[in-house]
Amino acid sequence: MFDKPALMDLVRQSALQVGDFTLASGKKSHYYLDCRKITLDSWGANLIADGMLELLGDPLPAAVGGMAIGADPITGAIITVAGRQGKRIKGFIVRKEAKQHGTGRDVEGPVTAGEEVVIVEDVVTTGGSSLAAIEKAEAFGLKIRGVLAIIDRLEGGRETLAARGYSLQTLLTIRDFGLEPVK
Repeated sequence: MFDKPALMDLVRQSALQVGDFTLASGKKSHYYLDCRKITLDSWGANLIADGMLELLGDPLPAAVGGMAIGADPITGAIITVAGRQGKRIKGFIVRKEAKQHGTGRDVEGPVTAGEEVVIVEDVVTTGGSSLAAIEKAEAFGLKIRGVLAIIDRLEGGRETLAARGYSLQTLLTIRDFGLEPVK
């Protein structure tokens, strides 16, 4: 069962920083969320996996995955916790750039074209990273059920994804921490 208060406490203690930051989108912000500090922590990984497995519901998609490197620990946590619960789900990695050797694939893992998958993210701001992962996954032949993220900064990502026909579910939003979206 997902323990939202425990995840919020861990985010406050480890991932939420206040100051002056430039985001991947180019926007300036008075706070920054470094979710790697919780996705790469055993307690945080388990909290996130529990919450995301609840959001995924039943039946589970064939796989979860997203853009390397941010989605990798989330994917690993979900497939590990699901396995401990006796559930089958695969993981995949979307490369930012295809390898120039080997298979040269953008999507790595035990997935095949035609399978239904969910994209996972740590933080959604504008939705650009999610859309990049979706485009590469769809080009590979995967069918996207939606996007799951730890935190929505409430800065247009949900609307951007919805305009393209994709749903976004999150464990938390920035308002859970008493903060407002950056304008």
